[in-house]
Amino acid sequence: MSRFIVLLLLVAFLSGCFNLDANLLDPGPKISSYALASYIGNVDFHLDSSYTIPPQFVHLFTLQSQGLGETSPTTIYAAYLGDTSRIATDTVIVYCHGYAHNMDFYYPRAQLLANIGGKDRFGVLMMDYRSFGLSHGTPTEEGMYADANAAIEWLKSKGLTGDRLILYGFSLGGAPATYLAAHPRALPAQKLILESPFASTGSITADATGLNLPASAVTTLKFDNAEQIKSVNQPLFLVAGMNDSFLNIATNGDVVYANYHGMHGEEHRIPGADHSTVPQTWGFQNYSNSILAFLTRP
Repeated sequence: MSRFIVLLLLVAFLSGCFNLDANLLDPGPKISSYALASYIGNVDFHLDSSYTIPPQFVHLFTLQSQGLGETSPTTIYAAYLGDTSRIATDTVIVYCHGYAHNMDFYYPRAQLLANIGGKDRFGVLMMDYRSFGLSHGTPTEEGMYADANAAIEWLKSKGLTGDRLILYGFSLGGAPATYLAAHPRALPAQKLILESPFASTGSITADATGLNLPASAVTTLKFDNAEQIKSVNQPLFLVAGMNDSFLNIATNGDVVYANYHGMHGEEHRIPGADHSTVPQTWGFQNYSNSILAFLTRP
């Protein structure tokens, strides 16, 4: 059998068993309601009671998200941790979460960010992308950008200005965070934080298959954080685990950071940390102190 035929068969096989579109945009299990602080399922880490957000500062609501070229909006769910009456004066972190889970799973991460530098110091807004959690619709690349932008639009309507907007992207969430930092819609972001980001769909394809195949062989997605970061001038804080078994830091986080040429960048490579264990492996205090220093630097 010729090498060309073998390659065609291999591509067909990979396209069927390694469908990156379905895997990367996997919304995870369906839910009937949100638990947030009361969620008892598995999470990446647990926090002690000092991180508890007062119930009056936990707001669950819906947003209308409409992407470029879409003729009608999609209803998505969001949660704001903080005093909504202070949005016009607070610094707010828009948290773009990872794949295969909803806001219940990522709630401890939002709690951690809200309490950086003091009790309930920062407002944190997170959203479930289309079809994640209770959000309606079908997940798409443009849909994710629109969903994150809908959250920023809501903050803008409450008085937030761009000089107090922080974009934070974890894993899959690095795509909308990086894109909107590079190409702002509702508001320009002041700073960008990326945790365990991927470089591009091409890097994920290469890491997963061990082959030098074009990303188009297994996906229609065109996420390319390594290219988008070239258009980001805002200060960048990038942190990733050196033992990431899902996204190799050398072919993902390091590549994104190397392509950044903005006003201030810092990369934190955490020994022993896997893809989702950066905060706990680094230590919550080290993680918090480092992010606080970044957020408060001129």
